[in-house]
Amino acid sequence: MAPTITSLSPTAGPTTGNNNVTITGTGFSFVTTVRFGTVATTFTVESTTQITALAPPGSGTVQVTVTTSPGGTSNGVPYTYAGVPTLSGVSPNQGPTSGANTVTLTGTNLTAATAVTFGATAATSFTVNSSTQITAVAPPGTGTVQVTVTTPGGTSNSVSYTYTPVPTLTSITPSSGPAAGGTTVTLTGTNLTGATAVTFGATAATSFTVNSSTQITAVAPPGSGTVQVTTTTPGGTSNGVAYTYIPVPTLTSVVPSAGPAAGGTTVTLTGTGLSTATTVRFGTTAAAFTVNSSTQITTIAPPGTGTVAITVVTPGGTSNGVSYTYAAVPSLTGVSPNQGPTSGGNTVTLTGTNLTAATAVSFGATPAFSFTVVSATQITATVPPGVAGAVNVTVTTPGGAATLPSAYFYLSIPALTGVSPSSGPLTGANTVTLTGTHLLGGTAVLFGATAATAATGFMVVSDTQITATAPPEAAATVAITVTTPGGTSNSVSYTYLPAPTITNINPTQGPTSGGNSVTVTGTNLAQTTTVLVGGAPAAFTIVSNTQIVTNPPPGAAGATNLTVTTPGGTSTPAVYTRVPPPAI
Repeated sequence: MAPTITSLSPTAGPTTGNNNVTITGTGFSFVTTVRFGTVATTFTVESTTQITALAPPGSGTVQVTVTTSPGGTSNGVPYTYAGVPTLSGVSPNQGPTSGANTVTLTGTNLTAATAVTFGATAATSFTVNSSTQITAVAPPGTGTVQVTVTTPGGTSNSVSYTYTPVPTLTSITPSSGPAAGGTTVTLTGTNLTGATAVTFGATAATSFTVNSSTQITAVAPPGSGTVQVTTTTPGGTSNGVAYTYIPVPTLTSVVPSAGPAAGGTTVTLTGTGLSTATTVRFGTTAAAFTVNSSTQITTIAPPGTGTVAITVVTPGGTSNGVSYTYAAVPSLTGVSPNQGPTSGGNTVTLTGTNLTAATAVSFGATPAFSFTVVSATQITATVPPGVAGAVNVTVTTPGGAATLPSAYFYLSIPALTGVSPSSGPLTGANTVTLTGTHLLGGTAVLFGATAATAATGFMVVSDTQITATAPPEAAATVAITVTTPGGTSNSVSYTYLPAPTITNINPTQGPTSGGNSVTVTGTNLAQTTTVLVGGAPAAFTIVSNTQIVTNPPPGAAGATNLTVTTPGGTSTPAVYTRVPPPAI
């Protein structure tokens, strides 16, 4: 019976042959020949089921057969003559000392590879992708090693593979920058050669350059918060170093928002992200400053003109601008009226220049009750209380302060102590003398409570006296007051009296020698000041408002007029007749 072959081991070998091949099958008694294709080779029969044969040189795939006698020739089993493998490249050609990374080997005759070694160490695993490519997982190692591939055709030439240490980072400078990115940072560490990536958190650097094994420069991408910066090389990914994205600062207010052109004003800036401020500028001019907190900076305004934008610079960038105005120094030229009561409350008008944005008006050391800036040349202010006398008036603006010395006079309220006479006719036109204090500057004298009762005329004689002409009024007692810039005085009483009347005299005649008593009856006689008989004053006694008794003086015989005078006027005359004594 003919022998049979069930398997070969190995099923392939080098073209140079000379390798042992184990043939397994049946009927291997009386073996006469073992052929690889048409070429007979030496062999050893191990048993009726196994032969060890020495493969001759050859190429391609041939059929291995066994011939026995008797029995014949077996079936053929393929045996492949494999070319010696070659390696032309390994990618990547470096990796971490811990291994476990995948590399791709390229070359020829890689089919049926049986081993991939990195130096003396077998690859952790490998996969034959084609006759020209193998992917292998690198084992742990150090230094530069030679990578080879073994196939039934033999062992390839070697290609170099370098085990790279894991990179480390020790510092980053600067360690912060704007959220917009764009900052160039310098990374310092070890084993940085061959870096393939630099990341800020999860974001790749905009770009980077490996300067040496200990230094990389990278451009930060946009980001926020604090992130870990790492670098990746074939040796692995480094530890992280912290980098902080600083938001762009913002300014929300400036107090005060104006100041003098000479500078020197302390200004408070409020906003966000101010804690790392490096510069404060008024326009293009840098200013001294102090960071109080992340939301506040105090700064000293430098000299300047016009309106400028204040900005703050931090590692996060430059803030928005807030307006600051350099104001011209104000001046004061006048105060009108320039006097008023010690109680204040009156309104005055201040004139000058550069009064816009006034922040204070003071009379002496006392602030005005209130004030309104009407224009750059005018302010109206309500005067505060003060002590009698002259005070300075001062206006303060962001541009400075202007003072007009002794420009406003506080006047004491006038006081009245007397009026003479204290009564007069309804027709007015009589002169009265008012006495008191602080009467200088009198602007009005009223006989009553309204402007309609103003004196017909008046003259300020001195600080203690005014003469006034009484206006006409109805019979009544009225209050006389005097008004000055210091206020309105207390009142003194003045009575308007109707003119007296005579309705009867008794007797109507008397001796030329006079001395007799005459009773005068009438009205409004109580305030009688004078009784005239024939133009001559007569003694009198006031009995009541309707009666007086008078004693006519001596006079020539005949009829004459008798009149009564009061502050209300002079009565219509009554006829009184002097009678001569009888002749003997």
